[in-house]
Amino acid sequence: MDHPSRQYPKISAFASVGEFRAYLQELAQKNFGFDIAVDERPLSARDGSPLAEPMEIAGFTVGNRLAVQPMEGWDGTLEGLPTERTLRRWRHFGESGAKLIWGGEAVAVRHDGRANPNQLCARPENVEGFRLLLQTLREAHRERFGEHACKDLLVGLQLTHSGRFSRPNRKDRPEPRIVYHHPVLDRKVGIAAEDDSAILSDEELRQLVENYVAAARLAEQVGFDFVDIKACHGYLGHETLSAFDRPGRYGGTFENRIRWLCEVIAAVRSECPRLMIGVRLSVFDFPPFEPDPNRSTPGKLGPGVPSPYPLPYPGFGCDRNDPLKLDLSEPIRLVRHLRDQFGVVLFNFTAGSPYYNPHIQRPAYFPPSDGYEPPEDPLVGCLRQIYAVRQIKEAVRDIIVVGSAYTYFQEFFPHVAQAVVRAGWVDFVGLGRMMLSYWDLSADILAGRPVDRRRLCRTFSDCTTAPRSGLPSGCYPLDDYYKQSPEAEELRRIKLARRAASQK
Repeated sequence: MDHPSRQYPKISAFASVGEFRAYLQELAQKNFGFDIAVDERPLSARDGSPLAEPMEIAGFTVGNRLAVQPMEGWDGTLEGLPTERTLRRWRHFGESGAKLIWGGEAVAVRHDGRANPNQLCARPENVEGFRLLLQTLREAHRERFGEHACKDLLVGLQLTHSGRFSRPNRKDRPEPRIVYHHPVLDRKVGIAAEDDSAILSDEELRQLVENYVAAARLAEQVGFDFVDIKACHGYLGHETLSAFDRPGRYGGTFENRIRWLCEVIAAVRSECPRLMIGVRLSVFDFPPFEPDPNRSTPGKLGPGVPSPYPLPYPGFGCDRNDPLKLDLSEPIRLVRHLRDQFGVVLFNFTAGSPYYNPHIQRPAYFPPSDGYEPPEDPLVGCLRQIYAVRQIKEAVRDIIVVGSAYTYFQEFFPHVAQAVVRAGWVDFVGLGRMMLSYWDLSADILAGRPVDRRRLCRTFSDCTTAPRSGLPSGCYPLDDYYKQSPEAEELRRIKLARRAASQK
């Protein structure tokens, strides 16, 4: 049996924009019942590209509609400081041409919330390290685009606690802190159903609010323009939203489940009034997926199928009685509440989790070596996010929205991005993985230069396989810096070993 993904066309196989548009339109209609816009020709800034239009956010004018998504590299020091690799990545963010840098990367607000021992951590003694990060990014932007280029550059810092997926001391040892017992995810991180020791108490959650405030003060002191209170991808801020079965003030009702996120935002707003606040939110989630054992063969993963799950399923943004379907009613309520009660207008919408359903969060043709083959054409995953973001933006007016899942469009990214911004479905289009191989794609698009197909991210997923194996994240296939590193050979051995093990 061949790889299941081979039934889906590679993006590079489409001979023309028209051919790609027709195929994408067919998928959009079949799966979601809407017409997808794809422009015939990307425009430069000089030609009036919608991607080059400025946008005002809370009195600040952002220079264009392109955004850099948070890109954690697993390459900080054990103390939570940036290394040369971290600085190199942030230098590329500055050179990218995008004018909205969303959060840079996930920064833990305290040690026990680090997703790995090399995650950046917002400790008071790390102020100068974060100052150097921001300075490196801004200097790179000035050097590439001119002395006054930073006047319309908006840079944030993403604040997080990894919750269920915390590994603060050893990359191979989970130390989860959870909001509630999850009937499926507990097993994935080694929590026994009867073990309540990992559950954060109400008092511990209240104490965490102060950790977020302290991290926000650091960001304000360093000079960041905004902080992102992260509520996505299964981490703590996201998990609170699905705590249907948790007793007490942080679980059960909708008002209780959003309480902790609201308390963090209110406290940061009060203590750091000069900072803008953004929220990166998983607007829907599906159950975990695993390789189909009935369609796996030696050395080849099967397509993803949902792990067995109970009903009603504890998911945010999905139909609890049919959790493979969207239900955006609560995400819409939350976004409207944050806008009306706390003045939050800056949102970055994403979905799912890289830990348990990556094809939903980060569509890819080639899965991570410990993952599963895509159970659907990855373009369907991109369209699902575009569809959901459009629904929320149309339901809640006067918010600024960054959309995700655009990297997989590859050479057709500018055609799709330009069209959805023109249509008003989204205000900014974000790029994540693409930044690791082709960090200045945005600059090329706005300058009217042709896309360099040799540098396009083809979603080989080594940037995911590497950190899951304890190595720094980077583009090992296309970026010579990583391709020629000692870790590249180690990554190759890891992948070969996994392949050999799967053949036994």
